[in-house]
Amino acid sequence: MSSSEDQPQPATSTTEIIVATGDRYRVEGDVKHVERIILDAARGSIMQLAWFTESETRDALAVNPEHVVVLRAGATRPGPAPASR
Repeated sequence: MSSSEDQPQPATSTTEIIVATGDRYRVEGDVKHVERIILDAARGSIMQLAWFTESETRDALAVNPEHVVVLRAGATRPGPAPASR
């Protein structure tokens, strides 16, 4: 077992994004980072989407920044446990 396997993994912050339809998405990243990605997409080219990783499924998620109505800071989750042998 290497020493890197013994190290605790960093915690992962999540943010909930609520869009105009009422759909809710929980994505990886703290609320300020998620806000920055949405603002950058909104200021970008026409129909530029904000890309995230869903926190539960790890799937890629593209959000139209014009449809975001609420950002809510989620809980910080501990990182994955080191693999045991």
